[in-house]
Amino acid sequence: MSNQDFALLAHLMRRAGFGATRDELEAYAAQGYTATVDELLNPGDPEVMPDDLIRRYHVDQSELRQLDGAGANWLYRMVTTRCPLEEKIALFWHGLFATGYSKLNQARALLNQIDMFRRHGLGRFDALLVELSKDPAMLLWLDNTDNHKGAINENYGRELLELFSMGIGNYTEEDIKECSRAFTGWTLGNAEYMAMRASKDSIWPYSRIAWHFQYRDWDHDEGQKTFLGETGNFNGEDIIGIIARQQATARFVSMRLFQFFAADDVDSDGEQVIEAMMQSYFDSGYEIRAALRTLFLSEYFMSEKARYARVKGPVELLVGAIRQAGSYRAPTLGVHQLAYQGFFMGQGLLQPPSVEGWHEGMEWIDSGSLVERVNFVAQELSSLDKPGVRAIIDRLAAENGGVLTPEQLVDQCLDLLGPVAVEDDTRTALVDFAAAGGGALNLSGHQPGDATEQRVSNVLRIIASTREYQLA
Repeated sequence: MSNQDFALLAHLMRRAGFGATRDELEAYAAQGYTATVDELLNPGDPEVMPDDLIRRYHVDQSELRQLDGAGANWLYRMVTTRCPLEEKIALFWHGLFATGYSKLNQARALLNQIDMFRRHGLGRFDALLVELSKDPAMLLWLDNTDNHKGAINENYGRELLELFSMGIGNYTEEDIKECSRAFTGWTLGNAEYMAMRASKDSIWPYSRIAWHFQYRDWDHDEGQKTFLGETGNFNGEDIIGIIARQQATARFVSMRLFQFFAADDVDSDGEQVIEAMMQSYFDSGYEIRAALRTLFLSEYFMSEKARYARVKGPVELLVGAIRQAGSYRAPTLGVHQLAYQGFFMGQGLLQPPSVEGWHEGMEWIDSGSLVERVNFVAQELSSLDKPGVRAIIDRLAAENGGVLTPEQLVDQCLDLLGPVAVEDDTRTALVDFAAAGGGALNLSGHQPGDATEQRVSNVLRIIASTREYQLA
């Protein structure tokens, strides 16, 4: 397979996953680009690190009520999964349907929501919205537990239309009220605080661990409602059905998918792809999988123009570096620090800053977060004890008898870390850096941790510090 084909697959895996090692790219190359897209969109057994093994080493990941343990648990899945798009789409919905620990004070419920995103995130958008509307974390996060017949709470109804499905300008204030009326009676089956205070019953022993959806018909507004121009005795499912068939919804969903998986900014060529994604959304009965397939197989996505057109989110960067380095494949002490590391870079898993989620693109980068990003990745990819780093050194040692000029060393390292395409000025600086360590590198007879391996480590560290490595 040509270098261009490898570069295309590497681009796909940065977007539909968290990057790929050279061994993984070779396996994908053997089946071809289109077959790889279809495999990603139809995930099978993820073969993630099993829970019983994790719990043997991490007591905090048994109940998963605490934020750092829950975040680390999800990171274990991202790092070890064989179905990366399953985790990537869950991360996408987590950012769009942002639900946070700050109000819930219960991380297990958030992980349950993430698991729901895995099950439904590539399926029908209307089915996903129904599951979201029944999700205990969302019911509490946006106060639908306080949405009652005769005393509506508009919080969920408003955000469902504004932030989750249609966007501002496509509905009225009256639509928000009618939408909220339709979701009265959608609540929790236990631990409802006002009821507890009235009855003085204790929420223990089950409490928040046992949060589950309950529909209370006696608290549902059965009156006729007019929503987005349609009138009827609507319940929540009816409202979602109306939302899903709106042109504005197709555009909103396609646009957000495009910006997460293709490019931070949308130009005229990007607009044409979004139009095609909207058509696939309708033709498939609102399937996210179909819209993404249209995107991944579009000429735009496969073109040079689409590459390095997104700033990697902190979690994408973090997980990509770990997968490349081959670390955290087994239970590892200190894994909870990874969850903190994402927060330090600006994206704390399970703790979005607000219902808006995170502001992405260039807003991921500031002077503080950039230092965190560079330092973490540089350390991860330059550690000579990491399996992925050792694999890179072994491949380098097999090239030209293990003897590489500074130019060859840089080009081979860029290739094995991506391939990563860098600007000419960047490559020149990298070659100058590699040459400063001596002349040609001779890896024949190299020993773990010796000076020749350290030169490779230093080059990998500097590549991880480049602008291009921060982009997807």
